[in-house]
Amino acid sequence: MQASEKMQKLVKELNRYGYYYYTLDKSLIDDKVYDRMYDELVNLEKEENIVLADSPTTRVGGQILKSFQKHKHLNPLYSMNKAQSFDELRDWIEKNKNFIENYNESHEDKLSEMELILELKFDGLTINLTYEDGYLKMATTRGNGLIGEVITSQVKTINSIPLSIDYKGLVEIQGEGLMPLKSLEEYNKKASEKLKNARNAAAGALRNLDPKETKARNLTAYFYNVNYIEGKNFKDDVEMKEFLKSQGFLVSKYNYKVKSFKDVQEKINYIADIRKDLPIQIDGVTIKINDFKTREILSFTQKFPRWSIAYKFEAEIAESKLLEVVWNVGRSSKVTPSAIIEPVEIDGVTIKRATLNNFDDINRKKLRLNSNILIRRSNDVIPEILGVLPSDEKTFAIKRPKVCPACGAHLFQDGVHIFCPNTLSCRPQLVSRLVHFASRDAMNINGFSEKTIEKFMDELGLKEIPDIYNLKYDDIIKLEGFKEKKTKNLLEAIENSKNPFLSNFIYAIGIANVGIKTARDLAKHYKNFMAFSKASFDDLIEVGDIGPITAKEIINFFADDHIKDGLQKLFSYGIKVVYEENLNKDLKFEGKTVVITGSLSRKRKELEEELINNGAKVSSSVSKNTDFLIVGENPGSKYDKARELSVEILNEEELNKILGGGHD
Repeated sequence: MQASEKMQKLVKELNRYGYYYYTLDKSLIDDKVYDRMYDELVNLEKEENIVLADSPTTRVGGQILKSFQKHKHLNPLYSMNKAQSFDELRDWIEKNKNFIENYNESHEDKLSEMELILELKFDGLTINLTYEDGYLKMATTRGNGLIGEVITSQVKTINSIPLSIDYKGLVEIQGEGLMPLKSLEEYNKKASEKLKNARNAAAGALRNLDPKETKARNLTAYFYNVNYIEGKNFKDDVEMKEFLKSQGFLVSKYNYKVKSFKDVQEKINYIADIRKDLPIQIDGVTIKINDFKTREILSFTQKFPRWSIAYKFEAEIAESKLLEVVWNVGRSSKVTPSAIIEPVEIDGVTIKRATLNNFDDINRKKLRLNSNILIRRSNDVIPEILGVLPSDEKTFAIKRPKVCPACGAHLFQDGVHIFCPNTLSCRPQLVSRLVHFASRDAMNINGFSEKTIEKFMDELGLKEIPDIYNLKYDDIIKLEGFKEKKTKNLLEAIENSKNPFLSNFIYAIGIANVGIKTARDLAKHYKNFMAFSKASFDDLIEVGDIGPITAKEIINFFADDHIKDGLQKLFSYGIKVVYEENLNKDLKFEGKTVVITGSLSRKRKELEEELINNGAKVSSSVSKNTDFLIVGENPGSKYDKARELSVEILNEEELNKILGGGHD
């Protein structure tokens, strides 16, 4: 047998043994025999100077990374809306039941009776795995849901994650990296610096630049979602989970298909009872609609899927003492209080600060300095003060601030909130606005960090956003830490930001309540910045999810003379806002609904973006409203349904001719 064949055989056998041991918790082979086979593989790899992509030797942890690279997910990774009471959960279930009933009354293509999938809500770090041609190509964190950090070397140290799978198409698998409680206990027996809780231990391990430290923490990972897949469709969540199991992924056995609120309540109570006996840490239960067609029609809000919700277990509560209240000013000029408390440990985490909403919140809770207080911490949310406990100790009144803690300007109150009027030169406000303006979803000025901004304010007199575009090479190069390459890269990033998409620019200028989703809705509606800036209140409330409060914020924003002046300066420095659709005026698929199926010669996400830029609405399922089906190899059931409904079918060659060719 040739060395390469021997290596392939050893890799296949060792991975099979590893799957049974780490995923199925079954041992098929004696440890000594496994070690001999592993050592034989290591020696062959050294002799042949070849390491196969799915070799178990790649799990040992590579070199220490200098930094984490960024990666855009093929599909967004959404977070879930949360219910913290059974009443909220009952309302969510009833709302979706009513939606299905109303839909079925008015549509021929009926939705199935609502079934719910209930499973554990893992308390670790979300990871997203990309497989292509059957091999693990990349692993990333969730990041902001659109862009994550590449942690492939770290994830490869998790033995339960397959390095290769049978499915050969491009696929993204979503799950949770976790530190088993037993691993935490074993680690702390040997470690000089103890880890306080499994959640932070897992997150810290996966975001450690040294993969060997990740491996030392002996993590595991459970998987629950196929976030993107080429050439395959799933009918429901149950079918998707079976696919995950068939490919060798560890899927929790605590998965239940139920129909009624009563069943959901019983399962949640059961999981709450056994929670402390589980080998991993959880912080609640997730509930999802099983049927994928229903999920598609329900779609998403700005932040969450409408077809899923997370039930959070009751928060941990502890006693402490209120030592101090500090006031901070943010980007919106709002001055908010924060409580400094006597350190207290809740669920393995040392708590030193707690949130306070406003001065009215302080008075309502009758808080005073040196008060004994009750603290509640719910998972990773900043702890809140629930109220005051009886005490014989002397307490002191908390005074409402009269001047800004940062700039000394006299504060004013509007409603329950306190504001600093000095938007021109209040440093924290300016720093926050500049960081926001330069962020990825805004102007995307890479390298313009908070630390850099503060340095430029101190040493180059940076005072307002337009000053960014007046920065000079000769001034920056003189600063400590700025050599030629770093200086040129920053100035190049600033120059490249001068042609932002309309949605990014709307988000960048920092209108209150206007997030990136709302900015995209506004861009799509108005199509140019001038039209948006002159929009009326009545017109604004007709756009997307914009309500009266956000519409008023937009009107007030553009009525401010200082803002008008700042925008004019930006345009004078060469900012030219581009509406995305204006880049391609000959829209080949304007108003058409397009579905893609099968294995393609290029990444599906690229094709989807090109179709959207050509006016198409890209859908995931074929219906009577579908105009075109784009097919690659092995198209599956969508192809059959398209033929049945007489939908026009295009292969890649035909599509490229319509789009103008050129995708070889």
